Amino acid sequence: MKGKKRVILSVFTLLCILACSSITVFAAEEAEYVPKMYASFWALIPPVVAIALALVTKEVYSSLFVGILIGGLFYSGFTFETTITHVFQDGIVGVLSDSYNVGILVFLVVLGVMVCLMNKAGGSAAFGRWASVHIKSRAGAQLATILLGVLIFIDDYFNCLTVGSVMRPVTDKHNISRAKLSYLIDATAAPICIIAPISSWAAAVTGFVEGEDGFSIFIRAIPFNYYAILTIVMMVTIVIMKIDYGPMKLHETNALSGDLYTTPDRPYANAEEDVDESKGTVVDLVFPIVVLIVCCVIGMIYTGGFFGGAGFVEAFSNSDASVGLMLGSFFALVITIVFYAVRKVLKFSESMACVPDGFKAMVPAILILTFAWTLKAMTDSLGAAEYVAGVMESASDGLVNLLPAIIFLVGCFLAFATGTSWGTFGILIPIVVNVFAGTNETMMIMSISACMAGAVCGDHCSPISDTTIMASAGAQCNHVNHVTTQLPYAVTVAAVSFVTYLIAGFVKNAFICLPIGIVLMVGTLIMIQKITAE
Repeated sequence: MKGKKRVILSVFTLLCILACSSITVFAAEEAEYVPKMYASFWALIPPVVAIALALVTKEVYSSLFVGILIGGLFYSGFTFETTITHVFQDGIVGVLSDSYNVGILVFLVVLGVMVCLMNKAGGSAAFGRWASVHIKSRAGAQLATILLGVLIFIDDYFNCLTVGSVMRPVTDKHNISRAKLSYLIDATAAPICIIAPISSWAAAVTGFVEGEDGFSIFIRAIPFNYYAILTIVMMVTIVIMKIDYGPMKLHETNALSGDLYTTPDRPYANAEEDVDESKGTVVDLVFPIVVLIVCCVIGMIYTGGFFGGAGFVEAFSNSDASVGLMLGSFFALVITIVFYAVRKVLKFSESMACVPDGFKAMVPAILILTFAWTLKAMTDSLGAAEYVAGVMESASDGLVNLLPAIIFLVGCFLAFATGTSWGTFGILIPIVVNVFAGTNETMMIMSISACMAGAVCGDHCSPISDTTIMASAGAQCNHVNHVTTQLPYAVTVAAVSFVTYLIAGFVKNAFICLPIGIVLMVGTLIMIQKITAE
């Protein structure tokens, strides 16, 4: 009997201990860990270090990982165990567990497979032969690249990889450097999407404008989006007037001599293979591209509820770009394989052999994207967004007329440091709406446009931006080469845009300020041409 009592007492004591320990665990879970460096200047150090190292060492993988490691150290307070678990568990595993990110990676791989299919079928070579007859000059090849980039305005990822795969054979035939091609691709990706009402970017922006007619505001903000518009003006001007400066000038000079790369690194060389160029026709490239566009549009409006009764514009506004592009690209791939089989251009076994080859071609882009997303996760955990938002709110007092220019600079800096434009205007646009809603609608429209322009500018310049990475992949260009050659061009447009926003803060009329900005842009380029010639 005493033995039974002891057992019951022991079990009761054990249950009490377990209960107390569980309460302690729950209490610990409720008290969320906040690092000492949270929402401080130190939150911006990891991306700054990663970007600086990438530009200095010309080696992007190790540079990004060093930035990630510094972010982990800052988060953990320099403790070994927490640093490792935060970097790998919360960082790398966390971003690869995110459904949106995985959807983008699947889309990337499928496009890599489709590009491999088009190359193996001889479609790309056939288009190159057709273009060599109809496109007679280097300027014509570059203008054709710009035009195609403008036409594919649905999504920046889709734009980068499609334009790159179509135009690469054409620009190669005209001895245009891969660095120049990647710049033209990048400059017609985000800058076009941010002023296209029917695009994944428009859908994202309208979702951030709470309490207002988001789509109407997006339309009215287009004439004030100086960075996007002036980027297009700059591209056309430098192509027509044959203006090149900075590192790009060296790449273009070398390309004229037959060296399209300048540096010895060939990150996508393994993806290139010999194909029978005689069996393909232009249809073998055009048909898959058209099917890809149609399927991706259907996929995006499907995720927005179009087939559930929503209107086309509403469906695009509510679409999930990751899922839509993934589904659309998959069905386009299936249709392309069937199309080639029916035309007897590629056997089914040859099409299947393109699957691992297409995946291998995208490995560099996937690696850089994964590290870039992980670095963003580190800066998010350190409160970089909250720090920048606080700085911007404190700077807005008493500087109303200068606010569009200030917001543009803040957006540039935040997007450059974090590598995300969507995250940047997701932070800044709600602040702008709260400041100006119901008091000064014109200034609210201008400031929202400045948010979008700054986000695109910073994203355009940043080595850790996913769009920049995609542009490198689309052009099959060394990533650091793309960043270093593009930076002077993007900074030039940013400087002119900043001056235009300063003027707009006082004039408050898009139809007066936009022509002034265009004149300033062309005048600046003419001045640069004269200086570099001397």
